Formats: sequence, C-alpha cells, structure tokens
Amino acid sequence: MTADQTPALTSQGRLRRAITVVRNRWRQLTSMRTALVLLFLLAIAAIPGALLPQRNLNTQAVDSYIAARPALGPVMDTLELFDVFGSFWFTAIYVLLFVSLIGCLTPRMIEHGKALRAQPVRVPRNLARLPLHHSGALAGSPKTVIADIAPHLRGWRTAVRPEPDGALTLSAEKGYTREAGNLLFHFSLIGLLAAIAIGKLFGYEGSVIVIADNGPGFCNTSPAIYDSFRAGNSTDGTGLEPFCIRVKDFNADYLDNGQAEMFTSNISYQSAADIAAGTWRDYQLKVNEPLRLGDERIYLTGHGYAPEFTVTFPDGQSRTEALQFRPDDATTFLSSGALRFDPPGGTYATADERRRGQIAIEGLFAPTAQFNGTLLSSRFPDLVDPAVAVDIYKGDTGLDTGIPQSIFSLDQEMINQGRLVKQDRVNLRPGESKTLTDGTNIRFNGAKEFANLQVGYDPAQLWVLVFAITMMTGLLVSLVIKRRRVWFRVLPAETGRSSVEMGGLARTDHAGWGPEFETLRTEIWTPRTKTHSETLDTETV
Repeated sequence: MTADQTPALTSQGRLRRAITVVRNRWRQLTSMRTALVLLFLLAIAAIPGALLPQRNLNTQAVDSYIAARPALGPVMDTLELFDVFGSFWFTAIYVLLFVSLIGCLTPRMIEHGKALRAQPVRVPRNLARLPLHHSGALAGSPKTVIADIAPHLRGWRTAVRPEPDGALTLSAEKGYTREAGNLLFHFSLIGLLAAIAIGKLFGYEGSVIVIADNGPGFCNTSPAIYDSFRAGNSTDGTGLEPFCIRVKDFNADYLDNGQAEMFTSNISYQSAADIAAGTWRDYQLKVNEPLRLGDERIYLTGHGYAPEFTVTFPDGQSRTEALQFRPDDATTFLSSGALRFDPPGGTYATADERRRGQIAIEGLFAPTAQFNGTLLSSRFPDLVDPAVAVDIYKGDTGLDTGIPQSIFSLDQEMINQGRLVKQDRVNLRPGESKTLTDGTNIRFNGAKEFANLQVGYDPAQLWVLVFAITMMTGLLVSLVIKRRRVWFRVLPAETGRSSVEMGGLARTDHAGWGPEFETLRTEIWTPRTKTHSETLDTETV
C-alpha cells in the first residue's frame, strides 16, 4: 500500500461509518416503537396549551399571567409555553412523528402488497405439532376430498399442492383485510395530522362582539373588524371571503339556579352573491349549530350585556353610547367596563377645553340587581332588574393620544396625573340620571345584550372529517377481523377412502379460534348427502 492510498482508504472508512450511523438512526426513527413514543410526546406537549393561556387566543390573559409571575413568567415565555402549538419544539415533534409514521408504514404496505399476491404458505411437515389438530378418514379419493372441503372455505384464500408421496395438500388463509385495516388506520392518522397542519397554516380564526339590536353588525373584509384575530402562518389576513352579519336579537334560557340551558340568536347575513344583490337571509344561530358559508363557520360562543348611557353636555347637545361590559362572574353575569364620551363639536371653544370636558364612566353592571347598602351585586344572569354602580370622571380620557387602551377600564395613569378627575359615584337604574356641578347630565338608559361570534376558516376541514372516518373504519376492521390459517393433508388409504390431517393456527388474536376450528372440523366430518352418494366417517385422534 502506497502512502497516497492511505488517506483514500481512511476517507472511504469514514464514509462507510457515516452511512452506517445514518442508516441505524433512520431505522430507529422509523420503528413503530419510536412512532408510539413520539405520539405520546405529542400528547404530553399539548398539555401546556390546554392549561396555560395562549397568546393567539387571549393576549391580555398572557400578559396578566406573566405580570403576576415576574420571575417565572419570562422564562415560560422564552420556552414558548404561551405559543405551544406554534413553538419550535412542538413543530419538531410533529414533523418527526410524520417522518416516523411514513417511514414505518411504507415498508409494511409494500410487504402487505406482496402478501396479497402470494399464495398461502405450504402445509407444515408435522401438523400434529400445531395447537389445534385433527385427523381422520373421509370417503373418496384425495382429489374428491379436497373438492368436498373447498365449499367450507368460502372467503378463504386457498392453494392446492401435490406432494411427492402422492398426498394432496390444501392451504387456506383468511384475515388479510386485518392488515389492510391496520394500514388504513395509520395512514389516515397521517392524513388527519396533515389536514390539521394545513388548516393551521392556511386558516384563520377571529372573534367579534356584536350588539344584538339589528344594528350594522360587521363584514368580513379585514382583520381590523375583529376584537381578536389569529391567522395561520401562511395567511396574512388579506383576501378574506366577503360576508356580512347582523345580529337581530339574543335569547338565553336559564334554569332556576341560573345555569344557562340554551343560547339562541336570530341573525341575518349576506354571502358573496347576496352582497351584490343587496339580499339579506335569515338564520337562527345556536350553540354548536354554526352558520356555514363555504369554508367559513360562524359560531355563537357567548354573550353579555352592553349598558347604554346618554350624556347631555351643558349646551344641550348629547351623545348616546352602548358598549359591552366584561362578565366577571359567569354565574350571575355581574360585569365591569368603561365608556368614554367626547363632547360634540361646538360645545367648547377650543380643542384644549373640549379635551378637558370629556366624560368617562367606569363601574359595574348587574342584570338582576341586588344592593347590600350601596354595594351592587347580581343574583341572576337574566336581564330582570338591571342597575349600575359607576364612577363618573371628567377630563382628558386619552382618546386622542394614540396609546391603546382597554375598553373595559380607564387609563389609571390619566387618573394618577390628575388629567381625569372623578366627579361622583352613583348607583343608577334605567331612566335615572346624575347631573354634575357644571350641568352635564348622565342618564342610564338600560342595557342591550351582545353576542360573541367566532368566525373560523379551515380549508382542510372536509379532509379532517374524511380521514377521521377512514381512521375509525380502519380501526374497526383491524379489531374485528382475525387472521386464521388452516391446512389439510390428504393421503389415499383403503379403497374408496382417504386419510385426512387437519391443523389450524391463529396468526394474531387467539381468542375464539378453538370454537371456530371445532365448528369447521364438525362441518367437514359431519355426514351429509353428497353428489357421489358417499357418506363421511369420523375418527378423532
């Protein structure tokens, strides 16, 4: 060996070792054990997504969770525990599960195709060693006996073969569909995971609150119309399918203990063709009975109340506004919220005076009021006896600062700086009002109900249903159908008779195979009228 050959051989050895390592890792990844481990890890990884608030569903809840845990919260955020289903580690498990399942099932599918084309295996040399065995004599030549046995094996795949000693053998097998069902189940699982991933990539989901007073409603034209909007990784929110929704009313049925029994909302809608024609269609929206418009689904997910106030400014001009309050108590619907009123044009001489003349209202709303002194609470979720307990502020509400504010609370910094000053704290029922020292009057008009609508678009939802059905079909087939093998060896004996050996083997589930084998044996050896007018004899060993 020359010196210049040594590096080449070393390089070839390293390449072979690298190929061996890659091949072994691939075999480990594509084994069924690894696929099961990855499926288990995927289920474990989804638990934080169910227990912790997720940023794509409720950003405010995530921010509050992190703020309440200043040490642990940022670490959890770094680990993407608030974006579980879009995190790098969840995606890695998801992709590895795909690869593992495909690599595991493809060879099995090839082997199953070969098994379907192959004939049943030959008869074992010693049938007496099988768990189930029977021998006896039957009338007729070996060829006649094989022909008489064949009708009892309808639905079995059979093969007849001669042997050197003059015997005829019959091999029979059934239950090939079991493996087909098993493969259908696992490939459907892959298809289901792929359809869910496609739906998350190209779909979107938005929530919007609409006051149920047959008002303008909303149109699905931009993500900006939604209170919260989550788009897939490949969706930028443009090109949404156009439709419009109006909410006419909302009705909730409650049990005596205040538990909601059913939510119903009468709506009207326009789809793409109706928008051009100006046609509105009516629909009754219920929980778990969404409105389907193409691939979009409009769900009724909740409701609440929007107190309405009228503010009359000192010059006699007024503004009326109804805004949703946040239900703080899901049992009694005691709700909290805030409203901001900007004076109409001409009420004040300068923009600065107008800004300082803004009115803000913050407090509680009870659909069925109960007062403990001046403390307001609610005793029932239905709109029976509404009332509010509110603080009235005057000053700069921050409407024109460009800084985003919560619709459910006032900017505390404005209050701390003295730019927004509390004028009074009052309890009001519908029709009651409070007049401030400068002549501004605040009247509580009552409350309207609002419906919380969720719009979901999933282009792969039909395929999710298809793969779910085929997956359950494959699982049912693999559980019901059993693999069975049975063999017969027939040798000529005394004149007009043949010696028959029968053996059986259960390839998968052994439960019930003993009675099945006995039933088949009884049918074959039971005397019956035959075309050649011979009877069958029985002899058991």
